[in-house]
Amino acid sequence: MNWSGLENLLSGVNKYSTAFGRIWLSMVFVFRVLVFVVAAQKVWGDESKDFVCNTKQPGCTNVCYDHIFPISHIRLWALQLIFVTCPSLMVMAHVKYREGKDSKYVKEHQGSHLYANPGKKRGGLWWTYLLSLIFKAGFDSAFLYILYRIYHRYDLPRLSKCELFPCPNTVDCFISRPTEKKIFMLFMVASSAVCILMCVLEMIYLIVKRIIKILKIQHEKERLAFAEQHELSAISPSQHRSRRDPTLTDSELSLNKRKEAKTTVL
Repeated sequence: MNWSGLENLLSGVNKYSTAFGRIWLSMVFVFRVLVFVVAAQKVWGDESKDFVCNTKQPGCTNVCYDHIFPISHIRLWALQLIFVTCPSLMVMAHVKYREGKDSKYVKEHQGSHLYANPGKKRGGLWWTYLLSLIFKAGFDSAFLYILYRIYHRYDLPRLSKCELFPCPNTVDCFISRPTEKKIFMLFMVASSAVCILMCVLEMIYLIVKRIIKILKIQHEKERLAFAEQHELSAISPSQHRSRRDPTLTDSELSLNKRKEAKTTVL
């Protein structure tokens, strides 16, 4: 499989990604694809050839091998990498759709643009990006669970017992280099877990950033509405009415009125 073509294709997603997305992409290609191509394929290349059972019964070794290795680690990891990297293409496709729509709008409206920046994560593109993160984390989690269930808590025992037909009795089967293979398997599991963590952190970052932006817009609207209301109240003519002090008696009130009248005459 030509992984360099996939790498060149996904490298374009970098300019639309956040810092967490760039770390995720680096983790995928440095700690997963590179290790998979350079080392893992060589380590797991002899899994069928060097699988030995202490019997000469025809077909017994093949049946036991199929029971212990229901699916090859190499093929499972290759399938996992394909599924995990494909959701990023959704973002690129959405951006290309926006760019095509914007260029068509420019031709029809004499130079005015529909999108100031087609790669800006706003509107539908924000949801597409968030959905791609959910898919990536979901695919990685699903494959980790499959590997956990098939290989019994990511374990590769040195000795495996097999009693399936056509084996005449319980036979002992041995895996070549089980410790080395287990180390590589745990390394791939750990790198997948880190990638899941990066996706979750990026989702939290995007959602929190969106909430803060919405709150800022709402606060700005309230501030403008308050300022507009205050400005209108300042423009309208103020009406001052004399208020009666409820603590004054009628005689004191009439005395105050006489004083105000004398002051007005003078």
